[in-house]
Amino acid sequence: MGLRFSRLGSVAAAGVLAVALAACSGGGAGSGGDAPAAGGATQAPADLLVGVSMPTQTSERWIADGNSVKEQLEQAGYQVELQYANDDIPTQSQQVDQMITQGADLLVIAAIDGTALSSQLQAAKDSNIPVISYDRLIRDSPNVDFYVTFDNFQVGVAQANALLTGLGIKTADGSAGTATGPFNIELFAGSLDDNNAFFFFNGAMSVLQPLIDSGQLVVKSGQTSIEQAAILRWQQETAQKRMEDLLTGAYSDGTKINGVLSPYDGISRGIITALQNAGYGGADPMPVVTGQDAEIASVKLINDGVQSSTIFKDTRLLAEQAVVAAKAFLGGTQPEANDTTTYENGVKVVPSYLLPIETVYKDNIQESLIDSGYWTAEEVASGQSS
Repeated sequence: MGLRFSRLGSVAAAGVLAVALAACSGGGAGSGGDAPAAGGATQAPADLLVGVSMPTQTSERWIADGNSVKEQLEQAGYQVELQYANDDIPTQSQQVDQMITQGADLLVIAAIDGTALSSQLQAAKDSNIPVISYDRLIRDSPNVDFYVTFDNFQVGVAQANALLTGLGIKTADGSAGTATGPFNIELFAGSLDDNNAFFFFNGAMSVLQPLIDSGQLVVKSGQTSIEQAAILRWQQETAQKRMEDLLTGAYSDGTKINGVLSPYDGISRGIITALQNAGYGGADPMPVVTGQDAEIASVKLINDGVQSSTIFKDTRLLAEQAVVAAKAFLGGTQPEANDTTTYENGVKVVPSYLLPIETVYKDNIQESLIDSGYWTAEEVASGQSS
């Protein structure tokens, strides 16, 4: 996945140019009030170190995020220390400690566990180091200065609507479809230590719960709470095992499952493997399966008619916004927030910048993913990044 960013250099450069223009025009970075003064705020960018902590390299999405943040920060002139923690909380804690010890002037952190970095954040505060929470909200600490993310509640809403579109209850433009059901569905959620999992699930259930209550949708397993649906660390293998257990436990009477709400493409692939092993996709049609992150293996599955949809969150734009926020803090000002009410982390409402999302079906892969340069046609056909 890292190699594809060599051909995204022009996108990153454009993002840095946008940052500079935003600063000059008074929008984006540089607009707003005072911010925590970074330790080297008066220094040239080349003298400033930004520590970037990402959760794992097991997901191509996080490799993409890490590479894109690093490249855009470096193109803006900063030194960057990028670390991946392999989904191990003590490793991430140790890596952030090392970044502080090494003299980082700012930290960008995508946390594994949103509650596990309190002591590191306090150390950053004590050293006057601003902290940007990246995509996953860091919880239970007052020492989170800014949050860059997507509109995560709307991600869940979009996933639920994609499920209903696949079932025929709705059309892609949101109008009523011709199908009435009832349809058997099952629900999956993300990792309970990731704050985003709750936004995704709650957003989806705001759409699905009325239809479950009316009987148009039936969760045959009865597992409708996020605690029952959660997949620790968003692991594909864990999702496959849960889907196998659901099929054995709730569908052994020959009843067929029609749809699965999945919050992430890796989880979706685990679900699909379990369904295929149980005979779906052959004599029995593959249930509608949603997803998120437009991972290339899942985009191929969508193109092949196996997975129904995914939510595209352009990580190039998220990285660009992290650079906007970093430049503001390192320049001694406060980044511009477009949401100051939603993201309460248990101690404070964290000023946030939310980016839009897009639902991708087979018929808009070309427009959304290929024409935008996110994936090439060859990558979509092969299911592998170049």
